[in-house]
Amino acid sequence: MRSIRVLLVILATIVPSQLLADEKPAVMVGGKFEVEATLDIAYYEGKDADAKKHKLNLYVPKGHKDFPVLFFIHGGAWTSGDRALYGSVGSVFAKNGIGTVVISYRLSPGIQHPEHIRDVARALPGRTRTSANTAARRIRSSSPVSQPVATSRHCSRPTRRTLTYLKAENLTLKDIKGALPISGIYTFAPGRMERVIGKGEEAAKSASPVQHVSGKEPPFLILYVKNDFPGCGKMSVDLCNALKEKKVEADIKEIDDRNHITIMLYLMLSEADPTTQAMLGFIAKHAGLKLKPRDAKIDK
Repeated sequence: MRSIRVLLVILATIVPSQLLADEKPAVMVGGKFEVEATLDIAYYEGKDADAKKHKLNLYVPKGHKDFPVLFFIHGGAWTSGDRALYGSVGSVFAKNGIGTVVISYRLSPGIQHPEHIRDVARALPGRTRTSANTAARRIRSSSPVSQPVATSRHCSRPTRRTLTYLKAENLTLKDIKGALPISGIYTFAPGRMERVIGKGEEAAKSASPVQHVSGKEPPFLILYVKNDFPGCGKMSVDLCNALKEKKVEADIKEIDDRNHITIMLYLMLSEADPTTQAMLGFIAKHAGLKLKPRDAKIDK
C-alpha cells in the first residue's frame, strides 16, 4: 500500500506540470518586419493648432503594403502623457505587420471635454477623409485599403457621442474597424474630475461612453485587469453589456497578474504578453492581419 501512495504522490506532482506545459498556447505573431518610424507629423494645422500636441508618430512595417492600422490614444487621466512615451507600442505592432499611429492631444486643464475627442477625430486616418493633412496622406499611401482599429485608455471610444466629431472630419463610425479600450473610465460621476469634463450632471453624462451606445459601433474587445483602480472592472462589464444590448459585437477580457500601469508596460515590451496577444488576435479577426506561431517560418 505504501508503494501505491508514493506512486500517486509522484504522479500528482509530475503529470499536472506536464499538462500545463502542453496546454500553454502558442505565441502568435504577424511577422518579423523591420520598423520604419516617422515622427512628429502634424495632423492639424489650423490657426489654433498646438505646436506640440497636434502631432502624431507613425510606425509602419517597412516594405509591407495594405496592412491594418492601429490607432493608439494614450492614457494619463486627460491631464498628462504624450506620444513620445509610447514608441514601443508602435515598434511592437509594426514589427508584426500593423501600421501604428501614436497620437498626442491637448490636455486638461488647458482644455475640457469634448476637446480631447475633437483632437482624436482630427488625427484619424480614415479612407473617406477629404482633409489634406500630412498624416492622413502618409498613412493612406502605405495602406490604401485599411481602416484603423482604435485602442485607447480613456473615454474617446467610438460611440454615438464621438460621431459628431467624426462628421466634422468627413468620417463615420464605419471608418473604424474595431475598438480596444484598455483599463478605461466609461462612467463619470458628477463632481469628479471637473477640470477634465466640466461641472454638473450633464457634463458627466456627456463624457460617459456608456451613455452613448447607439448600436452602430464597430466590434469591441474591452481589456482590464483585476488589480485595477476601483470600479474599473464593473465599468468594463457595464460597457460590454450596454454594447451587447444594442447588438454590437463585444467581448471582455481580464488580464491576470497586471495592474493599471503594468498592463501597458508589458504590452509594450513583448508580443508574447497576454494583452498584446489578445490585441493581435482581435486585429486578425477584424482587420485582416494574418497570424502564425512565432516559431514557424514567417515571410518578412
